[in-house]
Amino acid sequence: MIEIKKLYTGEVLFTLEADTLRGADLQEAELVEADLKDADLSGANLSYADLSRADLRGATLCQANLVGTYLLRAWLAGANLGEARLSDGVPAHAAILLDASLHHARLGRADLRYVDMHQVNLAYADLREASLEGADLQGANLESADLRGATLIDARLNAADLRHALLAGAHLNDADLTYANLRDARLGAEGDYKPAILHGAKLRHAQLVGAHLEQVVLQNADLSHADLRYAHLQHAMVAGAIMRSTNVKGADFSGVELGAVTMNFSNFSQARHAVIPAFKKNLR
Repeated sequence: MIEIKKLYTGEVLFTLEADTLRGADLQEAELVEADLKDADLSGANLSYADLSRADLRGATLCQANLVGTYLLRAWLAGANLGEARLSDGVPAHAAILLDASLHHARLGRADLRYVDMHQVNLAYADLREASLEGADLQGANLESADLRGATLIDARLNAADLRHALLAGAHLNDADLTYANLRDARLGAEGDYKPAILHGAKLRHAQLVGAHLEQVVLQNADLSHADLRYAHLQHAMVAGAIMRSTNVKGADFSGVELGAVTMNFSNFSQARHAVIPAFKKNLR
């Protein structure tokens, strides 16, 4: 028999007639502030359970069912959620991880579509090839996170911290990165991963200082008021992009076709290797 106890008080929250939590059925269980540190919950069914403020540090949740699970302010630092399901593709059924701690967690190939991850701490987390379509990551800490090959189409990343993040092969079509910090982020090709795709992405006021954007697709992206100082844009695809009042000082535009880019009130004279079409106006 296994007893799941509450942090601090030791109160028994749930009793399971089993020898292991692997594959356990904990659907809709009330596990608020549960002590599950280092627990092995591989393949467990935790759908619609309430794990708010639970301690899951170092826990194993590989291939677990977490659809609709409440994980508000839960501690998941160092946890393994590889291939876990936190969504079934229906926005109303997605898990809630508001303000949860997932730094150094492993979420490779996890299903995180439409998951609410406001203010979540994912610093140094492994999110390779995770599905984050429509996920709400506003204000999230993704510093140095590995998002290579991840799907972030329509994701909300407003004011997210993506400094030094690895984003090669990531799909960020129509993602909202307004005021996001992508300083020194790596979005160019790396290993088996192709350059990131940011078609139609919103990057207004985004910080992209020193970012690696070589061959990245930025077609129809809005980079108004963005800070692209010393960014690496060699051979990037920028047709239809908006770079109005964008800071491009020291940015490298080698091999970039700027003819179809809105460049009003941006000082391209301080950019490197930028070939400015003669018909462009209002450029300093």
